[in-house]
Amino acid sequence: MDASLPRLTAAQAAARLGVQQQTLYAYVSRGLLARERGAHGSTFDALEVERFASSRRRSGRGAPEDQAAGAGSPLMVLDTDIALIEDGELYLRGVPAAELALEYPYESVARWLWGAPLDASTASFAPDMDAVEAARGAVAALAPEATLLDRIQVAVPVLGSADPTRHDLDPDAVRATAVRLVAGVVEALAKQAGPPDGIAAQLWQGLAGRPGTVAEVRALNAALVLLVDHDLAVSTLAARAAASARATPYAVVSSGLGALDSALHGNASGAASELIRLVLDGADDRTALAQTVARTARPAPGFGHSLYPGIDARAGILLPLVAELPGGSAVADAVDRLAREVLSRTGRHPNVDLALAALTIAAGMPADAGAAIFAIGRMAGWIAHALDEYGQRPLRLRPRGRYVGPDAGTPASAASPEE
Repeated sequence: MDASLPRLTAAQAAARLGVQQQTLYAYVSRGLLARERGAHGSTFDALEVERFASSRRRSGRGAPEDQAAGAGSPLMVLDTDIALIEDGELYLRGVPAAELALEYPYESVARWLWGAPLDASTASFAPDMDAVEAARGAVAALAPEATLLDRIQVAVPVLGSADPTRHDLDPDAVRATAVRLVAGVVEALAKQAGPPDGIAAQLWQGLAGRPGTVAEVRALNAALVLLVDHDLAVSTLAARAAASARATPYAVVSSGLGALDSALHGNASGAASELIRLVLDGADDRTALAQTVARTARPAPGFGHSLYPGIDARAGILLPLVAELPGGSAVADAVDRLAREVLSRTGRHPNVDLALAALTIAAGMPADAGAAIFAIGRMAGWIAHALDEYGQRPLRLRPRGRYVGPDAGTPASAASPEE
């Protein structure tokens, strides 16, 4: 055991495993985990805890966050004709995601999901520039510490407030609104209007601060397409729930963004970016992983997905494109080293968050750029789900609660928590 590696306190190890500390010590007494005693209490090897957490997840005894990600007990099952994950591959409307990501612009895939024929020569999205200027003003008023996702979440309702047609839920009107919405968000992230070269080219300019090469724009376009939809993720469910109440497309997207802005969903690439940067800055892979697990008390970011037995299909498509970029070779090497170490210790494979982190690092983008790319890519999917939900029975996604609190008529004094 390398004493130089960061170690977890008992509280951190218990939090990572999702158990009480007494349960943690029961694992020690049964020889399942090793600990070292010191002046400040017991400590645990971070990578050993991570390996043990992974083994418990595979056996169905994982931490709450692992159990929540599993497919064993869904709260509901909804029909969807957009994304299919089968035999470790991702398909969109039955077409392999790799084909769409490598051969079609994001705009073409979005329009296709919204009901148009699949056409690689489709026109780029055009925003309402008056609405964009209003959104830029609102974004500029945010605190300097605001994230890119914060800026997007502010821009969307401002764009909506300037759209007099936002309440028109006719399918053709929704499609036209969606074009202005996505294009408006991308323009609002830029300091000035970009050339009409397509969403991927404009977004690259806005995030990297420079025009992208053909290979760079191709990689970013692929990321946007791969992130369009992925079964009923929590953000997609939130978007559909809003659509079931007949929310406007802007409100549907805002609902999705609210759920996406979370550590276990849209923001996961930021933690993966920090992990890769540790290796690029000279840390060996074991130390980088141990530091990250110790700091977050969560699984190694960028690895593992409950819907894939091996590598996340999206990562398998995107990572080779990143390796071909001017700054991609060193990043790809760091990813490979981390992947070998995580696989040997936990059996987990790279997921799309790791690929997004690799892309943004190779591009010289901010550490939170992955969340922005995720959000903009997923907007097309949320609109596709909204179009479907608008055709369903209103409010069908309003669940019925089962009350489990104190009996009716309980005195207020008895219902108060004990001090």
